[in-house]
Amino acid sequence: MKKILQLLTHRITLIITLMLFQLAIFVGIVIFFNNYFIYFYALNIFLSILVTFNIIYSKSNSAYRIAWLIPVLILPIFGTLLYLLFGIVYISKSEKTKLETINRKYKEALPSNNLIDQIEKENKDAAAQAKYIYKYADTPIYDNTESKYYKSGEEVFPVILENLRNAKKYIFIEYFILNSSSSMWQEILEILKDKVKEGLDIRVIYDDIGSMFALPYKYNNELNKLGIKCMIFNPFIPVLSPKFNNRSHRKSLIIDGEIAYTGGINIADEYINRIERFGYWKDTVIELIGDASWAMSVSFLTIWDYLTHERDDYNYYKPKRKLMKQATGYCQPFLDTPFDDEFVSENIFLNLISKAKDYIYITTPYLIIDNELQQALSNAAKAGIKVIIATPHIPDKWYIFAVTRAYYEQLLECEVEIYEYTPGFLHAKSIVVDDLYGYVGSVNLDYRSLFLHFENGVWLYKTNSILEIKEDFKDIIKVSQQITLEDAQNVVWYRKLGRTILRVFSPLM
Repeated sequence: MKKILQLLTHRITLIITLMLFQLAIFVGIVIFFNNYFIYFYALNIFLSILVTFNIIYSKSNSAYRIAWLIPVLILPIFGTLLYLLFGIVYISKSEKTKLETINRKYKEALPSNNLIDQIEKENKDAAAQAKYIYKYADTPIYDNTESKYYKSGEEVFPVILENLRNAKKYIFIEYFILNSSSSMWQEILEILKDKVKEGLDIRVIYDDIGSMFALPYKYNNELNKLGIKCMIFNPFIPVLSPKFNNRSHRKSLIIDGEIAYTGGINIADEYINRIERFGYWKDTVIELIGDASWAMSVSFLTIWDYLTHERDDYNYYKPKRKLMKQATGYCQPFLDTPFDDEFVSENIFLNLISKAKDYIYITTPYLIIDNELQQALSNAAKAGIKVIIATPHIPDKWYIFAVTRAYYEQLLECEVEIYEYTPGFLHAKSIVVDDLYGYVGSVNLDYRSLFLHFENGVWLYKTNSILEIKEDFKDIIKVSQQITLEDAQNVVWYRKLGRTILRVFSPLM
C-alpha cells in the first residue's frame, strides 16, 4: 500500500496526469470544432502548409527535417501540433542576448589560439580541426596538459574521490543524471560536506529530466541547505513546450581548475558496476590535468551564469600555471549547443573520418546517424580504411536498439565492420583515428545528442591517451560478436518492417 501511495504521489505521476489533462483538453477542442469541420480542416491544412515551409527552410539537419515532414503531411492536425510542441529548437530574444553576453565572457577568459601555427607546420589536417573548434566552439587548443584515459567507471572513481579530497579552492560538478540514493553519490557527498566546512566553493548542476527518476523533487534545495550551491538545468514543468527538448547531456567534474573529467559516466551505481543493469556497464572517462582543465572550468562557469544570472569574475577561479612534465600532444575541450545553428559535434566527427588514412574505431551506445555521417563512414571503408564500430549487444532501450540495428545493413554493404559488445551495455562514446587523433565525451551518435542537446567532449591530438583508447577498443572487440552482412539481412520481414518504420522516425526519439 505504501509503494502504491508513493507511486501515486510521485512527481512523474503528477506530471503525466497534468500533461494528459492538457492533451484531453486539446482533443475536446478538436471534437467541438468537428461541428465546423470544413472550416477547422481548412485552417489545419493552412497551418500544416506553413509548418511544412518552415521545416523545409529551417537550418535543421536534413534527415531531421524529413522525419518531421512525414507526420505533418500525413496527419496535418496532430502532426502539426507535435511539431510545434517538440520539433522546434526555441530560444527567446532575451535568452539569446544573454547567451551572447556569456559567450563573449567565455572567449575573454580563454587564451588566444596561438598554438595553431605551431601545429600547422607539422600537420595541416590537425591544424584545420583545431581552427574549426576554436572558431565555432570558441575553445583554444592546449598543450601542457596530461591526459589519461580510464576504461571503466569503477577504475576512475577511486581517483576522482582522492582528487576531491585534495581539492583546495573549488569543485564544479555537472551531470545529466545524478542519483541521490546511489552509493557513488553518497561517497562524493560526504567529501563535499567536508569541503564546504573548509570553505571551498562547491557547485552542482543536474538536468531535471535526466535526473527525474533518480532524485527527490527540488533536491537542489537540500544541497543548498548543506552549503553546496546547486542549480537545475531547464526545470521541467507539466506544460507542453518545445523548450524541454533541449537537455544538458554534459558530464563534467572540475577540481580547482587544474583537474577535469568528462566522458560517458553519470553519477549512479550502474556506471561503476555496483549494481547490474543490462549486464556489465562499459563506460569511459578522460582525465585532463593542466592547462586544458581551465577551459572546462570556464565552460561550467558560463552555464552557471546562464542559470543563475550571476556574473562571476572568471579570473578569480583561474589557477596558477604549472609545468606538466608528463604532458604529450594537444587537448581541445569543446561544448556543443543546439542554439547556434552549428552542428559542432557532428562536424568534428566528420572531420575525423575524412582525415583518416589507416583506421577509424568508434564506440557508441546508439547508432542513429544522418546521411552525412553514414556516407562519410561508408566512403572511408570503400577507400580501404579500416572502419570498425562497436555498439551494445544488451540494450537499455529496445526501440533505440532496433533503430541502431536498422543501420547495419547499409554500412556492412560498404565494408564497415560492426561488433556488438556481448558482456553488457556499451555506453562509451569515443573515437580513435590513425594513432593520431582521438575523442572522448558525452555525445552519442544519435539525433538528440548531435542536434538537440547541450553536450561536451575533448578532441585529442598526439597524446598518449590516444593509444590507451586504441588498446581499450581492441579489448572491447575481443569480447564482442561480429555482425555479418548475412546477419543483418537474415531478419524476419515483420521485424525488418518495424525497424524501417522506427528508422523513419528516429530523429524524433
